Amino acid sequence: MEQVGAVLIDIDGVLTVSWKPLPGAVEAMRHLRERRIPLALLTNTTSRTRDAIATVLAEAGFPVTAEDVLTAPAATAAYLTEHFPGARCLLLNSGDIADDLAGVTLIAPDDDAPADVVIAGGAGPEFDYATLNRAFAHLQQGARLVAMHRNLYWRTQSGVALDTGAFLLGLERAADVEAEVIGKPAAAFFATALSRVGAAASETLMVGDDIESDVLAAQHNGLTGVLVKTGKYRREAHEGASGTPDHVLDSFADVPCLLDQLRPARS
Repeated sequence: MEQVGAVLIDIDGVLTVSWKPLPGAVEAMRHLRERRIPLALLTNTTSRTRDAIATVLAEAGFPVTAEDVLTAPAATAAYLTEHFPGARCLLLNSGDIADDLAGVTLIAPDDDAPADVVIAGGAGPEFDYATLNRAFAHLQQGARLVAMHRNLYWRTQSGVALDTGAFLLGLERAADVEAEVIGKPAAAFFATALSRVGAAASETLMVGDDIESDVLAAQHNGLTGVLVKTGKYRREAHEGASGTPDHVLDSFADVPCLLDQLRPARS
């Protein structure tokens, strides 16, 4: 890689854990801003809207705005508006993300009329038996299954917790359907981010803690992958992964040093 024209950054596990900044992350982000390197924050987080995410990060000292944030819910709304306009959608999600789903028709959880689409967001207490069984019933009646991501787990202050992918696998197997995944590792998600920062894949870094969905998925789409050993990083997942990251760092705090090595082109 001869130059760095932009940096794409995962949030949870890279910049923060349970929305608390990781050591050195704020300073590293400020370093990117000082060097005027275009950046975008790509997140599969489904518990908060873009505005809410930007507010929390800014209050923690990160120099970001809502325009820097690309969420899986916002990408899902754009996908549904284009491919399923006017569809009745059942949302399974932990957290209020209605603002990022503008234009999507969401039905009430107790609405028994057939849904056109079942949307799987982020897992939480709301993913109980009754809710999953209701989704299963809609899928049996022909509803499409759209997932904001298929992460199996994520890291909180209390440790690693199950995420949507663990439940998504069961719904797919039981209903004999395959989910259309919109967030990372979908190629369209990376393409949207590259368009936003105005950079080619060949000159863009993707920094993440999920070796498959963040790093190797980015590499499959022509970006340079950077794995950090924070968040959900696990040594066994790293060693058993389907590929090898282009770079491995202890944390996001080490990104400025990596940029010095890669001779960033823009100033």
